[in-house]
Amino acid sequence: MSISSALQTGVSGLQANSRAVGDVSENIANANTVGYKRGFSHMVTSTASGNNETGVLSVTTTDRIDISRSGGLISTGLPTDMAIGGRGFFTVSQNPDEEIVTNYALTRAGSFLPDAQGNLVNAAGYYLAGYAYQLDGTLGAIDRSSFAQMETVNIANLNISAGVTTEVSVVGNLPSQDTGLATPGAPFTTSSEFFTSLGESQRISFSWQPGATSNEWTLSLSDQVGDPLGDVTVSFSDSGPTAGSPLAYSAATSTATAPAAFSFDLLTGVATLTLNNGTTPQVIEVSLGAPGTFTGITQFAGDFSLSFERDGSSVGEILRTEIEDDGTLFGIFDNGLRRALYEIPVATVANPDAMIELKGNAYALTAETGAFFALQANTATVGSINAGALEAANVDIAQEMTDLIRLQRAFSSNAKVIMTVDDLMDETTRLKR
Repeated sequence: MSISSALQTGVSGLQANSRAVGDVSENIANANTVGYKRGFSHMVTSTASGNNETGVLSVTTTDRIDISRSGGLISTGLPTDMAIGGRGFFTVSQNPDEEIVTNYALTRAGSFLPDAQGNLVNAAGYYLAGYAYQLDGTLGAIDRSSFAQMETVNIANLNISAGVTTEVSVVGNLPSQDTGLATPGAPFTTSSEFFTSLGESQRISFSWQPGATSNEWTLSLSDQVGDPLGDVTVSFSDSGPTAGSPLAYSAATSTATAPAAFSFDLLTGVATLTLNNGTTPQVIEVSLGAPGTFTGITQFAGDFSLSFERDGSSVGEILRTEIEDDGTLFGIFDNGLRRALYEIPVATVANPDAMIELKGNAYALTAETGAFFALQANTATVGSINAGALEAANVDIAQEMTDLIRLQRAFSSNAKVIMTVDDLMDETTRLKR
C-alpha cells in the first residue's frame, strides 16, 4: 500500500466512524421517544483491487435499524394508548381511510388520540387502521394479507340504533311459606322493561298470586297499558333433588283482546306474548324455566325476589371505549350496551429488520420483508395489545455511551494515521532538497 493509499484508508475510517457516532447521537436523542428503534452502523471492508488482487483496503458503513427488538412497556392510564406485548406492529396510514396501498406503514408507536373527527391518530400523525365490525357483530370475510379492507378507527359520534326486545327471562324466588294458607295474601307484583322497534321503553306486569294449595302460584300477565294478557298456574316440587323447582305448569288461559294474544308452552315454561303496540304487534317470549330445572323461577322459604334478563335496547350514544388484549375495541353506550366496534390487528412480516424507516417511527414494507399479514392479537404467533400503556424506545443508554467511547477512540486512531501519513509525505518532499 502506498503512502497516498494509507491516507485514503485513514480518511475512510474517519468518515465511517463519524457516521457511526451520528447513529449513536440519534439513539441518545430519542432515548425517550415512544416506539423508537435504535439505529447502528456496520463497518464493512471495501477494496479496489487490480489483476494482482492487491489494492486499497478501506472501510465503509451499512446502516441498520434494530426493529425486531422490543422496548419496555410504560403505563399511561390513557384508554387509547396501546402497546404490543410481543411480536408485531400496528398498521397505520398517512391519511384517514387511505385508499393508496403505498401510504400504509407499520409502527410500534401506539400513542393514539382522537382528532377533531374522532379518528385515532398517533403523535407522529399516522392514523390507526383496523377492521370494522358489522351490525350483526361479525367481521365477515377478511383478506388479512392486504390493506384493502382496513378502515381508520373512529370513536366519535357513534350511535347505536334501537334493538327490539324479543326475549325476556324471569329469574328469582317465590316465598313458599306464603302458599297453602286458608286466606292467601295479596299477590306479589313486579314488572319487566322491554323496548319496541322504535326504542321506546315499555313494561310488562307480572302478578304472582299465592294459592290456597301448598306450593302453588297463579301468574297473571298484563301488557304495556295494563290490559290483561293471560294466566298460568305453576306448582313447585317440595321434595327430592328437584325440590324448589317448577313441578308443572297448568291451566294456561288467554285473557287478551285481539290483536293482542297469549299462549303458553307447558313443557318448556315459555309464554308467548303478542302486544298491541304498533301497526305490527310485537311478539315477546317470556321464559319462566322448564319443569325440573333451576334456570328460572324457584320456590323456597324466604323473601320474594325476581329479576329479568332481556334483549333489546333504546338508542344509545357512545360514552367511552375499551380495548381488550385480543385487539377488540368495544364501545360503551349510555343505554348500557357494550358492542364490538373494531378489531385492531397486529401486523407481521417475516423479516421486520428489512423494512425502510419513515419519519415518525414508522416503517414501510420492502421486497425483503416477506409476506404481510394482519392477524388477531394475542394469538400463538403475535403479541397481545396492552391498552393504557406505551412501548419505550429500545435504546440502552449504557450501551450507547460505551459505543461512543469505542467510536471516539477509533476516530482518534484514524486521525493519527492521517497525521502520520502527512509527516511521511512531508519527509518525502524534503528528499528533493
